[in-house]
Amino acid sequence: MIGKLLPWLAAADVPRSKSNAVAVELTDVRKVYLTGAGEFVALKGIDLLVDNGEFLAVVGKSGNGKSTLINMVTGIDRPTSGEVWVAGTAVHTLTENQIAVWRGRTVGVVFQFFQLLPTLTVIENVMLPMDFCNVYDRAERPDRAMDLLNLVGVGDQANKVPASLSGGQQQRVAIARSLANDPPLLVADEPTGNLDPRTAEAVIELFRELTQGGKTILMVTHDEDLACCASRIVTVSEGRIARDGYGTVEL
Repeated sequence: MIGKLLPWLAAADVPRSKSNAVAVELTDVRKVYLTGAGEFVALKGIDLLVDNGEFLAVVGKSGNGKSTLINMVTGIDRPTSGEVWVAGTAVHTLTENQIAVWRGRTVGVVFQFFQLLPTLTVIENVMLPMDFCNVYDRAERPDRAMDLLNLVGVGDQANKVPASLSGGQQQRVAIARSLANDPPLLVADEPTGNLDPRTAEAVIELFRELTQGGKTILMVTHDEDLACCASRIVTVSEGRIARDGYGTVEL
């Protein structure tokens, strides 16, 4: 069902040369921040491959580099050195304007605090990325947004404002919005941090269904039980990948 509902978009007009058979590839990625106390090395030569359709959990203690790693993948931040490839695109070479176009079509981001616009209805929130990136005909956008809301189980909330929904419903809307432009990659930053265990489990099950439909998901979480629901777990410690395995977690 999901595969039929979400046809792949054409790639953004940005530099490409590597094969897009691998969803994410980081090669010797370092990130150094200049602080008042001197240099702080957040990432120390990260190498990471993520296959298409993989559900990867990124875990680690606060301040050890997992958020910085995710920011490299989404193009929110740039590496000091090394290469970042996502869906065949050399993200580290893009200009700011190119990154905005590329991210809008290639990466869907799900936040812990939903980040829905309070003055827009639920369906308007989901249509917003389509309007921003000018994808799909304007007349098609409401129907597509409605299809996505039905997909995540909140179609009956389409004309309400976010504040009238429960936390779990708002997170489902946020997931629908992240899928608006049919990105091949979803990045979820503590997506269940404000949800009760039952709702969190439902969100993880939705992520599993999305990977079965061809999406790749990177999820940052502090929850060991949720991490173990992913198909693969990477532990980041002191700016390095300390552990990379399947069905195990080590914080």
